[in-house]
Amino acid sequence: MAPFPEIKSTHSLVAKHVTEEKWNKLGDHKTATSGFTLGQAIACAVEFDDQHCGIYAGDADSYKDFAEVFDPIIQEYHGISADSTHTSDMDASKIVGNIDEDVPVKSTRIRVGRSIEGFGLSPGITKEQRLEVENLMKNAFGKLTDELAGEYYPLLGMEETVRQKLVDDHFLFMSGDKNLISAGMERDWPEGRGIFHNAEKTFLVWVNEEDQLRIISMQQGGDVKGVFERLAKGIKAVQDSVKAESDKDFLLDEKYGFLHSCPTNLGTGMRASVHVDLPGWTKEGLPALKKRCEELQLQPRGTRGESGGQTGITYDISNKHRLGYSEVELVQKMIDGVNTLWKEDKELVAKQEAA
Repeated sequence: MAPFPEIKSTHSLVAKHVTEEKWNKLGDHKTATSGFTLGQAIACAVEFDDQHCGIYAGDADSYKDFAEVFDPIIQEYHGISADSTHTSDMDASKIVGNIDEDVPVKSTRIRVGRSIEGFGLSPGITKEQRLEVENLMKNAFGKLTDELAGEYYPLLGMEETVRQKLVDDHFLFMSGDKNLISAGMERDWPEGRGIFHNAEKTFLVWVNEEDQLRIISMQQGGDVKGVFERLAKGIKAVQDSVKAESDKDFLLDEKYGFLHSCPTNLGTGMRASVHVDLPGWTKEGLPALKKRCEELQLQPRGTRGESGGQTGITYDISNKHRLGYSEVELVQKMIDGVNTLWKEDKELVAKQEAA
């Protein structure tokens, strides 16, 4: 038995829920799908002192085999009860309305993660499994038609001109993220990884990054419903192709929804976001905007990304929750919330100009 590790992220959920007692019980166990251990799962929280969650799953088995650790962490992070279940709903026809015409939305992007049965998730996946996922996806991409049809670009052996083009389009994912390295997600880099996009660059799939699949629908402007429709269509096309070829489906758990490597993404794994100009809220200040978004169950970010600060008056506004709500519910909250923020923004500007 490996000794109980020193957890550097003392304020993380791992530090709270991985006790010596649980470690002694689970520390030697290896999962069936990819031989994953609890030590590997919590590597980030042990190695770094800045983790909030601090745990990743190496395969679907991890969530079951290490449930004594994962369950309380997931319940606390997502604010769900021990007996809650998750319902998925990708029916775009149920969405009411859309972003209002006058809202200055620059672009819309909705992403989800998906994992295929029988293969490890990125932290635990074996080299052979990773290549098998890539091959399944290459065949699936070849069968996509109409607006979804496009090309797959493997990272291994990628020509510089192609690489630069993908960088310019902000499509390329990079190596070097300390959390992904510590969690084992960059083993055998860049083999088995790649990017697919359609001709219009409105439908993308990342293969074998933090999740086996990150499926993304995006376009300029504020047609959130249209972006969601394309996403639903794309997910179904990929799912049907993988199933026809391998008889494997996406990993879907009745309690935790679609399984991802990071427990914070469980449930829908969906982040529906718009880039929108909010001059009134900018003047009001970020703390005020954060508080209002919290009330609307939204999350504001600077448009340079998670911790990249803020550029001007443009914000990235997305759904806050992943688990416990369906995809339709979360997209609806985002649409309604952004419309509300803009209505209030106009009122703030009028008030600020009158002052």
